[in-house]
Amino acid sequence: MSPAPDPVGVPAPGDRDIREITATMSLALRIGELLLSSGAGASDVSAAMRNVAWACGLRGFTADVMFTQLTMSQQSSPEEPALVQFRQVRYREVDYGDLTDVDHLIRDLLAGRVDRVGATHLLNRISSTGHARPRWSVTVALGVMGGGVGMVLGGNWLVVAVAAAAAMLVDGLQRQMGRRRLPTFYQQVAGGLLATMIAVGVAATPADVSPSLVVSTSIVMLLAGVNFLGAVQDALTGFPVTAGARILEAFLATAGIAAGVSGGLKAAELLGVDLGPLHPGAYSTAHLPVMLLGGAVAAAAYSFSAYAPTRCLVPIAAVAAVAVAVYVAALERNFGIAWSSALAALLLGLVSYPVAARWRIPTLVVVAAGITPFLPGLSIYRGLSLLATDASAALLAMVTAAAIAIALSSGAILGEYVAQPIRREARRLESKIAGPRLVGPHTVRGVRGLRRRRAPKR
Repeated sequence: MSPAPDPVGVPAPGDRDIREITATMSLALRIGELLLSSGAGASDVSAAMRNVAWACGLRGFTADVMFTQLTMSQQSSPEEPALVQFRQVRYREVDYGDLTDVDHLIRDLLAGRVDRVGATHLLNRISSTGHARPRWSVTVALGVMGGGVGMVLGGNWLVVAVAAAAAMLVDGLQRQMGRRRLPTFYQQVAGGLLATMIAVGVAATPADVSPSLVVSTSIVMLLAGVNFLGAVQDALTGFPVTAGARILEAFLATAGIAAGVSGGLKAAELLGVDLGPLHPGAYSTAHLPVMLLGGAVAAAAYSFSAYAPTRCLVPIAAVAAVAVAVYVAALERNFGIAWSSALAALLLGLVSYPVAARWRIPTLVVVAAGITPFLPGLSIYRGLSLLATDASAALLAMVTAAAIAIALSSGAILGEYVAQPIRREARRLESKIAGPRLVGPHTVRGVRGLRRRRAPKR
């Protein structure tokens, strides 16, 4: 006698398993997409996807990251065919608020405070909700960032004001071009050209404003969106394909800035406007309190423009101020600008790890904002300005700019490598110093962790 057929609408057990597997893989891929589009390194994205899949009960899977494509596969046994899912990573504006929410989502999923269905609902809410701040506030924040960079470079109050206005105008232009879906390269060209033409207009007036500082601050604003950090991290952690793609993307964005500034300098030459003398190899610093304030303002303003949570603005400003102090101290002791930048980034990576844990944000938010005051805008402008008169000095300035970018990224990543074992050993030392406990855990954190683990069983 043949078995009775399954009721209509009730899937077979195998179909249920396949649906569970595909739902878990889809959740992991969507989380990886948001992380990758927000500037996270390929190693971090791959680890997050694996953690999500493992927490949801998936076994026998693989996860791969290829810059614009994420792949997950699962094979229960060698006799069964593998299930494979792909997800294309579309470009989206960086939102550190969403990045923070997804980071918390992953932690809750690993701790068992939320299951796969609940995590999917939370991710739907995160991805469908708009930005936490209006777009005009982002433009104002970028203007404040430009003013802070002007303070770091030693500009007077008039330079700071003009730099802030130029940054807001450049952001407005790029936003209009972005709405028309023009590639990033052309947006960078237009931004560099507009910044230089603003400096040309200021130089044509009797105002006491350094045109080179105006252009340099605008270049820093344009460089802040270039993902040098992720490119170097991928190269150091064994993802050469993704690293190569990101390096090429950063190179094209920087080349667009150079093309725009070069066009503006040529226009100034045709108009007979002198942008002032520029001495090769000269790096001036402002008074230390002014630089500390400028670095703190620039870092906090950039994090605000990237929709970072408001609670972390003050810690990010403090970390950036400390990094600027280290940078100035090293520069005054003739370490050179590249090594000074590397030391500042190293300290930034060391400090950002415990700061991020304390304020419940991803470490990437602190590091990406903290290196903003050190981006090599002045070196790029110096190299372009000297290209027609002193080719060797121009080449040296451009090489210096590349060295600064590599030093900032590699120094910050090295700080992260050093900070994690230090924190782990500090916890072990705390546990040993606390002494034996005949009843109860060593710390309050242990009690809280126990309650969190038991919560889903109630």
